[in-house]
Amino acid sequence: MAQLWNLMKRLRVIFLSFVVVLGGVLLYVHSNSKPPKEGKLIENFRAHRDAYERLRDMLQADDQLLRVASWGVETTTSGINVPPEGDFPVGRYNEYLALLRETGGIGAFRGRGAHPDSVSIGVWASGWAADTRHVHICWVDHEPANQVASMEDYYQTPKPRHPVFRHIDGNWYIWADW
Repeated sequence: MAQLWNLMKRLRVIFLSFVVVLGGVLLYVHSNSKPPKEGKLIENFRAHRDAYERLRDMLQADDQLLRVASWGVETTTSGINVPPEGDFPVGRYNEYLALLRETGGIGAFRGRGAHPDSVSIGVWASGWAADTRHVHICWVDHEPANQVASMEDYYQTPKPRHPVFRHIDGNWYIWADW
């Protein structure tokens, strides 16, 4: 009987431990699934504006580049590589990574061609596969039509939502696609 009682106590402890761990994981996932507050994004942009502008200048100048992040670069000429692989200069890649760290960015993107009409720095993403949501700080060469006054208000609108822009300053905007 004592052995049965000890076994039951162990099973109870294991079950409670599992519930606590599962609850912690769910809480962590839920807290990371919310986008950063627009005020924090704007504050960070203003604090690191020089780095954002340097990233914009670099993205506009590197016309073979499509995307850059810690996982490597994607170019129009050699696909996805981690320098020194491929044809993208290691020093330039390291400069991008340093500026992304400074801004809190997770990746930088540009349109194709010599003069892209927009470049963006990804600052948040959550989800999986086709259900991933993104928030970027973008520079666009023209005022976008699909603007909102508040990202927080936009996040409260019914789904499905369409990508929108929130003006920061000059040609700089917050962009969200969910």
